[in-house]
Amino acid sequence: MDYELDRIESSTNIEEIAEIISIQLRKPIVIEDAQFSLIAYSSYFTEDYDEVNKQTIFNKQWPVSIFERLSDEGIVDQLSHSKKPFRIKAFKDIQMNKRVVVSAIYKNETYGYIWVQETPPKLKEKELTFLKAASSHIGFLLNRERIAKEGKVEEDHYFYEKVIEDSFQTKQQLKVEAATANVTIPKSFVVTVFKVEEGDEKNFDDIINTVRLSVNNMTQSAYIFFYHLEMIVLLASHEQNDQTLIDNAELLTLTVRTQYESSTLVVGIGNEYTSIYKLRQSYTEALEVIQTSMFFNKEQSLPVRYNKLKTLRYLAIIEQHNKQTNYTNEDILILLKKDDQSHTNYIQTLEIYLLNNCRLKPTADELFIHENTLKYRLKKIQQLTTIDFKDFNTRCQLFIDLQLLRRKQSIVEGHQLSNENKEKR
Repeated sequence: MDYELDRIESSTNIEEIAEIISIQLRKPIVIEDAQFSLIAYSSYFTEDYDEVNKQTIFNKQWPVSIFERLSDEGIVDQLSHSKKPFRIKAFKDIQMNKRVVVSAIYKNETYGYIWVQETPPKLKEKELTFLKAASSHIGFLLNRERIAKEGKVEEDHYFYEKVIEDSFQTKQQLKVEAATANVTIPKSFVVTVFKVEEGDEKNFDDIINTVRLSVNNMTQSAYIFFYHLEMIVLLASHEQNDQTLIDNAELLTLTVRTQYESSTLVVGIGNEYTSIYKLRQSYTEALEVIQTSMFFNKEQSLPVRYNKLKTLRYLAIIEQHNKQTNYTNEDILILLKKDDQSHTNYIQTLEIYLLNNCRLKPTADELFIHENTLKYRLKKIQQLTTIDFKDFNTRCQLFIDLQLLRRKQSIVEGHQLSNENKEKR
């Protein structure tokens, strides 16, 4: 075993080291970095790989579901504290067999992990000692790799941050800075912004970890910046027409929003651009999505992409104008009063009918009613009001006024829920 350890300590190739460890222990080996991204795995004993190992190798990263499960079990936390190899029980529900894992530590900092699938026979004490010694050398190598990468990464990061902050006065100045920093300008990019409110710092820290884990799975480069409780994620691709770029931005927001539905999180995605001069614009567009979401009391059904906001972008301005001119839509007031008195749902019917471009079948399907029932409701709405569905301008005005009504109702409901929570406490 001393000979194999000498071979490991004289090698700078982590893939080769993975093979040596695997052959020595006669078990499948996976080596990951500190963010649980795959670095190397052994080609021996592949028939023994369980489903978790297969997914990790295929995705080059732990699936988020696996990370969440091992976090819940306290294993991720144990990895950051334990300096010795330790055993993990099998989890049959996620098809994960028994493991022995050891952190790759150098100068008291963890740089990665060695995962040994503990197929029979059980590892002996001398084999655990060998594994610990091998992990120290891997920690040293990963530290050296990070030092080599960080110089370049920091230069790129600093350059993009200056572009977002609009620090360059001219395009020529930006070009010179990029050339000086030896930054390879991406051919396409998109900016996503995650924001939480004051007092939600704990959730923000968790969101940061989730985002970092998610972007490690992506083929695009990712740069992350922070402004207080605002996290900016720049996804950059070196392909001219990268079809997955905006898809990955949406997948990232969906992953995070699904996990933190109860937090104060709001998200916005700017447009995708091919010119680096548009980087700040993508950022400001993402902020406009967030402002619109805040205007609607963080309603989850709102779009997160800037190019899907459409008329919603202008509603804050329109509401301000309505207040200044004391404008009210009398037809909507009539329908609200009728709904309240007779328990009808004319307002909901009207909104869905407009959203479906005044088409009967999709509206009836969405309301789960027969088309004849819908026709009856529409006839009653027209009898009660001055609404003319054939007039385009009328339809536009109704849609805008209904969105502002929805905002008002959302705020009222939010206050009621807040008061209920206070009463419970």
